[in-house]
Amino acid sequence: MKEFFPIIAAAITATLALSACSTSKTEQSTATMVQTQNPFLQASVLQYQAPDFSLIKDDHFAPALEQGIKEHYQEILTIANNPDAATFDNTIVAMEKSGELLNRISKVFYNLTGSNSNPTLRKVQGEMAPKMAAHSDNINLNPALFSRVESIYNTRADLNLSAEANRLVEVYYQRFVRAGAKLSDSQKQQIRTLNEEQSTLTNEFAQRLMRLTKEIAIVVDDKSQLVGLSDSAIRAAAADASANGHEGKYQLNITNTTRQPVLTQLQDRQLRQQVWQASANRGLEGENETASFVARLAQLRAERAELLGFDSWADYRLAPQMAKTPEAVYQMFGSMVPAVVANTNKEAVDIQAMITKTGGDFELAPWDWAYYAELVRKDKYDLDANAIRPYFEFDRVLEDGVFFTLKALYGVSLTPRPDLPVYHPDVKAYEMFDEDGSSIAIFYADYFAREGKRGGAWMSSFVSQSELLNSKPVVVNVMNIKKAPEGEPTFVSYDEVTTMFHEMGHGTHGMFSKVTYPTLSGTSVSRDFVEFPSTFEEDWAAHPEVLANYAKHYETGEPIPAELLNKLLKSRSFNQGFDTLEYMSAALLDLEWHSLKADAPLQDVASFEAAALKKHGVDLPAVPPRYKSTYFAHAFPGGYSASYYAYMWSEILAADAFAYVQTQGGLNREIGMKFRKTIREVGNTVAPMDAYKAFRGQEPTTDALLERRGLN
Repeated sequence: MKEFFPIIAAAITATLALSACSTSKTEQSTATMVQTQNPFLQASVLQYQAPDFSLIKDDHFAPALEQGIKEHYQEILTIANNPDAATFDNTIVAMEKSGELLNRISKVFYNLTGSNSNPTLRKVQGEMAPKMAAHSDNINLNPALFSRVESIYNTRADLNLSAEANRLVEVYYQRFVRAGAKLSDSQKQQIRTLNEEQSTLTNEFAQRLMRLTKEIAIVVDDKSQLVGLSDSAIRAAAADASANGHEGKYQLNITNTTRQPVLTQLQDRQLRQQVWQASANRGLEGENETASFVARLAQLRAERAELLGFDSWADYRLAPQMAKTPEAVYQMFGSMVPAVVANTNKEAVDIQAMITKTGGDFELAPWDWAYYAELVRKDKYDLDANAIRPYFEFDRVLEDGVFFTLKALYGVSLTPRPDLPVYHPDVKAYEMFDEDGSSIAIFYADYFAREGKRGGAWMSSFVSQSELLNSKPVVVNVMNIKKAPEGEPTFVSYDEVTTMFHEMGHGTHGMFSKVTYPTLSGTSVSRDFVEFPSTFEEDWAAHPEVLANYAKHYETGEPIPAELLNKLLKSRSFNQGFDTLEYMSAALLDLEWHSLKADAPLQDVASFEAAALKKHGVDLPAVPPRYKSTYFAHAFPGGYSASYYAYMWSEILAADAFAYVQTQGGLNREIGMKFRKTIREVGNTVAPMDAYKAFRGQEPTTDALLERRGLN
C-alpha cells in the first residue's frame, strides 16, 4: 500500500488557518526558542536531507508544525495577493516552492505516527488534525489564489508550456475545483465544517484502531492450546505476554485483517474461534468502538459530495481516476463474481471433506478455513508449509530476492548505511546506487511489528524527488512481520514475501522518479494506478530464477529442492477463490458505503454490511470480507475511501504487463529499463493510460488477471 499523508503535495500540502495578527512577547520568545533548539527549523545536513533522528524529540513536533503552518500561510497570501498578473512562475511554481518547513516536518511526523507512535505523538496528532484541515481549506478556498490559477489554466494553450508544466497546471486547477473553489461563500463554509469534522473523526478512528490492536490480543494460559505453532512462534508469544505483564502465559496478537496468520497453524478449534472473533468483531462496541465513526464518515462524505455537485462520494472520488465511475467498478466486479464464487464453493467442498476426513463433525466456519485449507494444500500438492519455512529466511528474501530483482531488472544496488540515524533499532538505512555508480536515493527498511505501529504494510517518503527543488528521494517501506526471538532467524510466509516485493514496487516508484515538479513526483498518481507498479513487482517473487536465488536453506545455504519448488509454484493458484472473494467483498463494502446519498440516514453497520454483501451475491458465511467496516483502515481513516477497488483495477494492468514481459525474455535489463523509464520515472507527468500504453503498446485485457489468479 502507498501511504498518503493529510498534506496536499509539496506546495498545497498542509493545514491550519492563521490570520495575520500581531505577535505577543510570549510568542516571540517561543519562536526564538523553537529556532534555536528545534532541528526542523533548518534543513537536515544529512545526505538528501534525510531526517536526523538523533536530534528529533517528541516535543519538537508541535511547535515546528505550528511554525510551518504559519510560514506556509504567509507564503500563500503573498502569492495570492501579488499585484502582478498571474504567470506560471509567480503562481504555480511559487506554490510548488512554498511550504518547505511544513512539508519537511509533516512527512516525518505522519510517518512516525503510523510506524513508531506513542501517547505524546498521538496527542499532537489529535490537536493538529483540525488545524491542518483548516489550513488546507484556507489555501484551496482562497478566491484570489484560485483566480490566478484559473487564469493560467484558461490561457495555458498560449503560454508555450512544456508538457509537464501544462499537466501541472491542469492538476492544480482540478484540485482547487474539487476542493470547492467555485462554490459560494456559504457553501465553502459548509465544506470547511465538514472537512474539520472528517479530519477529527479519521484521526480518532486511526488511534482507536491502534489501541484496539493491543486491547483484543488473546492471552493463552496453557501451552497445550498452542499445538501446531512452531517452537519459535511459541517463544515469541511468551515474550509478548511477558512484555505486557502476563508472565508465564502466551499472547497472540491480532493483525489488521479479518483473517489471522496464526489460524493456519492452531489445532485448537476453540482457540481459533476466539482469535477469529476477536478480529472480526473489533470496534463494534466498547470504549474504542468505531462503528459510529463508520456511519458518520459515510454520511458526511456524501454531504460533501453533494455540495460539490456529485451524486455520491464514490462518484466524486472516481471522476478523476482511471475507472471514472462507480458503475465501471461494479461492472468489473460483477463480471467476475460468478466465477469467483463458483471457485470458492469448490474450495469449500474440498475443505469440508478434509474436516470429515480428519475426524471433524462440524460445518465449515470462518475460523476453520485457513487451518483446513493448509491440510488440503498439503494433500493436494503434497506441500508441507513447515518444509518450505526454512527456505524463507527474512534477510535472504530481502537481499537475495528483493534486492537481486532490482539489480537484474533496473541495474540498481542497495548498500547499508549504518551511519545514518534511524527512528527505531529495527529500522535499517540503505543507499541506492545506479549501474553507473551514481547515487539515486536513501531507503529505510522498517519491516518488523511492534507496539506503536499500525497494522498493514505501506511505503512513504521523508523527502520526495524534484528537480525544481533539487531534492532526491528518501523513502521508507513499512511492514508488520513477526520478529523471531533474539538470536533466532526470522522466517516469513510466502504472503509476506510477496508483500516485501509489493512494497518495494512502491518504493522504486518513488526512488526512480525523474520529474521537475514535486506535485507530480513519484507515486503522486491516481489511486487505481498507484498499485500497478507495486503489484507488478509481486510476481517476480515467484519467478523461477528469482525464487532459486533467495529460497535457500537458512542453515546450509542449499537451494530449495526442485521438487519442492515445483510444488510451491503449482500451488500458487490454490485458495484463490477465497483470496479473491474476501478482497472483492471488502472492495464492494467500501463502494456501497460511499455510494450512499447525502439524505440517507445514519446506518447500522452490521445490517448495512449484510445487505451490501447479499446484494452482490458475495455473502458466503465462511468467507467474510478481508476487512469489515469497523477496522477498514483503507476506506475510513485512510486515503482509499471509495478506492479499495484500485488493487484489483491495478492488478489487471500488472498481470497484463507481467505477461507481456515474459514474451520479451522475462528477467532482463532491457525490458526492466523500459518499465523503469515509461512507468516508474514519469510520476504523474503523463496520464496513466498513456504511460501504460507507452510501455505495453496497447491497453490491457483481463486475460492475464484470470490466469494469474487461476480463475479461467
